[in-house]
Amino acid sequence: MVDYFSYPIDSQMLLRRKNIIKKQLLEQQKDWIKKRIALLGGSTTNEVADQMQIFLLHYGIKAEFYQSAYGQYWQDAVFGTPELENFMPDIIYIHTSWRNIQAFPEVSSAKEQVDILLSDEVFRFKSMWEALAHKFHCPLIQNNFERPDYRLMGNRDIWDYRGRSNFICRLNQAIYDYAQNHEDFYVNDLEYIAQDYGVTKWNNSLYWHMYGYAMCMDAIPYVAQSVANIIKSIYGKNRKLLALDLDHTLWGGIIGDDGAEGIELGAAVPKGQIYAEFQRYCKKLKDIGVMLAVNSKNEMENALSGLNHPNGALRLKDFVAVKANWNPKDQNLREIADELAMGIDSFVFADDNPAEREIVAAQLPDVAVPVLNRVEKYIEIMDHSGFFEATVLSQEDLKKTELYHARAEASTAATAFADYGEYLDSLQMTVFIDDFKPAYIQRIAQLTNKSNQFNLTTLRCTEDDIKKMQEDENNICLCGRLTDKFYDNGLVTVVVGSVIGDEVHVRLWLTSCRVLKRGLEEVLMNVLVEEAKKRKISKIIGYYYPTAKNSMVKDFYGDMGYTKKYEDASGNIEWELDLSRYTRKRLHMKVDNLKK
Repeated sequence: MVDYFSYPIDSQMLLRRKNIIKKQLLEQQKDWIKKRIALLGGSTTNEVADQMQIFLLHYGIKAEFYQSAYGQYWQDAVFGTPELENFMPDIIYIHTSWRNIQAFPEVSSAKEQVDILLSDEVFRFKSMWEALAHKFHCPLIQNNFERPDYRLMGNRDIWDYRGRSNFICRLNQAIYDYAQNHEDFYVNDLEYIAQDYGVTKWNNSLYWHMYGYAMCMDAIPYVAQSVANIIKSIYGKNRKLLALDLDHTLWGGIIGDDGAEGIELGAAVPKGQIYAEFQRYCKKLKDIGVMLAVNSKNEMENALSGLNHPNGALRLKDFVAVKANWNPKDQNLREIADELAMGIDSFVFADDNPAEREIVAAQLPDVAVPVLNRVEKYIEIMDHSGFFEATVLSQEDLKKTELYHARAEASTAATAFADYGEYLDSLQMTVFIDDFKPAYIQRIAQLTNKSNQFNLTTLRCTEDDIKKMQEDENNICLCGRLTDKFYDNGLVTVVVGSVIGDEVHVRLWLTSCRVLKRGLEEVLMNVLVEEAKKRKISKIIGYYYPTAKNSMVKDFYGDMGYTKKYEDASGNIEWELDLSRYTRKRLHMKVDNLKK
């Protein structure tokens, strides 16, 4: 399939060929995440929905849309409609622009009048957000406001309290303050998209007056891409690892020929400054939880000398894997994925060499391969592609590189033991079992959207979904945090069972790939059985729903002593455990049960 989605995107191609692109995407065999999206617009939204649909399909999300009538976004939100309420959206996107601001200051306005005007506008939007949150309990995406294409007072417009530009800035700040204090509320940075596109071109009034679109037609795919990036991040479809070439990617020149002293890196030469800036950008990505790896055709000695260059920002410790050899780069990427127990579809491969990019793209079509031809464009391309959209920044994300280094140490330690059980004992693990608590909600929701391999039902949840599970007295909700002698791995496992009569039906069971085969499953099974017995339960019913990534747990329940009751043609399996016959599992870790 032609790559329609790499930055810079071809808007006209996406608009012209959208039906063909949609058909091609739907023909791909994917484990689609299916979601209902309500698009409440202050302008015409048909093309916005069409473009969002194909971007989301590209990310593996099959979306069904509800669209409000033209300009009826506020009325639909506050007063509701039977159609919207029956639709029951999984996510709501409010597509407004500066043209939907009800009133702007006049040049004759007093400051107190402007403050009241702003307060009224903020109240109008807050009442809408709160009505939607109360009614639907789902993530909400709100555009901030872009600038008009004129400034009545010229440069004064941005700082004078009567200026439209100033008023929009203050209104935007109110949106940001609300986002800071409300979970499941996200801001689509329409202001930045418009500035990046070009405010004058963006505000072509022909499209507003003729068709009711808030921006020119060619800008719509950029808006759709931005919103789709937020949605795919919410549902765990972000990329997680950036694999970097070295020569002409992290520095100028070929280190094997030029030596560390001869490469272009740092302030001595203009191009060297650009490479140094790109390294600093990559290091900042690491700081938000993106893992970095090296994938270079090079001698290891040369690679290390480049990474120790005094003008560089990146060091060996910043990478979770380093492949500096003469093997095919697609082979190196496969090995990195295996070593880290990660899906190859979570990788981005950055290389200046078009031949290497083409090989990787052909051999590993699930890897994102941006076109990096000019070093001065590297940051722009990586940033605008939205690979690493950060809707949540958990403590686990911020420490991810450190965590994977600790995991590598644990893997190395395993080679010293002939018996795997002895190795597990040597890790000195402790698991802390608890109910769902408010402090865990964000991380639990994140796990449900990111965990793919040990995930029996692949139920994807928002934070509000997790809160509802927690509040339902008929649910048994368990989660576990694991520590070992190398690292505190954080919260890494989740189980939710629904009590129906004298049975517990396990709706959710997952474990982070970073701690697979540590014996956590045995601990959770013991605790789940204990909790079930406290409630006079006689049976536990477990479910396995197959995906392309979770085949490793197909026989999990069977291995735990369950009996297979049913399997359909699609491979969905129902298992049953008679608690009177359950034998507690032997453990290789201490258990600290924090449940009250």
